[in-house]
Amino acid sequence: MADAPGEAKEATAEGGGRGEKGRDEPGQGGPGRGGAGQGEGEAGRGESGRRGLGRGEAGRGESERDKGGGAARKRKFSWRALVRVVHADLGHFAVGLTFVYALSGLAVNHIADWDPNFQNHEAVHELGGPLAGEDEAVARGVLERLAIQEAPQEVYRAAEDQLEVVLARKTLHVTPSSGRVVEEGQEPRLLLRAANWLHLNRGKKAWTYVADTFAVGLLVLAVSGVLMLPGRRGLLGRGGIWLVIGVLVPVLYVHFSGGP
Repeated sequence: MADAPGEAKEATAEGGGRGEKGRDEPGQGGPGRGGAGQGEGEAGRGESGRRGLGRGEAGRGESERDKGGGAARKRKFSWRALVRVVHADLGHFAVGLTFVYALSGLAVNHIADWDPNFQNHEAVHELGGPLAGEDEAVARGVLERLAIQEAPQEVYRAAEDQLEVVLARKTLHVTPSSGRVVEEGQEPRLLLRAANWLHLNRGKKAWTYVADTFAVGLLVLAVSGVLMLPGRRGLLGRGGIWLVIGVLVPVLYVHFSGGP
């Protein structure tokens, strides 16, 4: 019975020791597991970063390949694009000559209705009274009265009472008995006359080379215009329809008019 208190004390001491040991063990294990968690987190972040960098490099590689492919596609030769460039450049170059030949062609086609080179004018002057004297003296008097300082190229009698005074660009029809003078003259149509001069090849051999070059240029414009557009916008569609109509116009005219 006397030993019971001692045994109780020993049991208490052993329990306290186990309690302290138990407290010590979790304390020691906690920091170890925390360190392992931190290591795993750093490893995960490193792995994720490497994967992200890999994806970025792969993306840049694909982008560069795409750019390279685009450059290769741009460098691919297109004959239709070349035709369009030639057609546009030649069309701009031919504008001036086209206007010259088109305007003069319209003018010369209607030569029966008007003078395409000169503009005619007429005026009537009454000098008041008969004009006496020799023909040359009468002509000089008329020129003085009309304030014309140009010397006449020719003076002659077209009739007994009709004196003609010919100047460079006008003619005076004088009636000496009455003093009546009819002035008929013409002024050149400046631009149109020059265009007609070129169109009719009055410039001779030198202009022939220019005219031939223009004719060849028109042929190139015609062919390139036919080939410019593909598919239904070109020969296989409305372009082909207009081509046939354009060819039929002169053919049908020659046929129905009887031809040359």
